Amino acid sequence: MKIAKNVVPSIAYQVRTQDGVLVDEAPVNQPLEYLHGHNNLVEGLEKALEGKAVGDVFEVRVKPEEGYGEYNENMVQRVPKDVFMGVDELEVGMRFIADTDLGPLPVVITEVDGDEVVVDGNHMLAGQELLFSVEVVATREATLEEIAHGHIHSGHEHEGCCGGHGEEGGCGCGSHDHHHDHDHHHGHGGCGCGGHH
Repeated sequence: MKIAKNVVPSIAYQVRTQDGVLVDEAPVNQPLEYLHGHNNLVEGLEKALEGKAVGDVFEVRVKPEEGYGEYNENMVQRVPKDVFMGVDELEVGMRFIADTDLGPLPVVITEVDGDEVVVDGNHMLAGQELLFSVEVVATREATLEEIAHGHIHSGHEHEGCCGGHGEEGGCGCGSHDHHHDHDHHHGHGGCGCGGHH
């Protein structure tokens, strides 16, 4: 079965930055399973998988415009510390979900300066060309329910760098990059940071 819309492929992959740094992977024994054709992967990778079949092994370079978008300076905001009420100590690297006019947005603290905090809503891989090394491990037909919902229901979804919707932030690599063990839930004024990512 060739990969096409409404097929559920299982893929093993590694993704590296242009500097060769490994940022995410799914081994053959724990592949990523996703619903093809529903924007569940970055655009450049999903395009490259179209028409592939079990056993195919390939590499693809994904440019920022078909990956996590270009770096956008407007996504960097300086906000008052008090929007993080309930958090004892704010540190660089902490991740939160900000409530914005466009909906929830994952942000990371990049600077703590007195009573102000700088947060960055860019995906951590924004502006970077990525190299994916991929092997198609399995394919199956999607269920009607999966097609209706736009994602799979088998419980084998992998929240790695493949996931995401371009500039929307996706589920992204943040799930692999926690620098702390706190659980933050708040949303008071300002950027409306509303929960730890």
